[in-house]
Amino acid sequence: MVEPGWEVVDSAGKKVGTLDEVLGDKNADIFDGLTIATGILGKPVYVPAERVREITEGRIQLDLSADEVKRLEPYEPPAP
Repeated sequence: MVEPGWEVVDSAGKKVGTLDEVLGDKNADIFDGLTIATGILGKPVYVPAERVREITEGRIQLDLSADEVKRLEPYEPPAP
């Protein structure tokens, strides 16, 4: 089980943020992606599932560089 607050690292292993939320449908076992907090004041950004390289206890590694993570768009939840 992945939990908020886990460390998120870039493709080189450098910390780029912490896990904010896992997106998808838990009941249908669908993993769509993650939102990660990259700073204290910034909005979380969306990372598609296909950009997640590896998940281990307490750590999520992306296949993105730190610069690519900085260019991700802020996550906007869907309208209810």
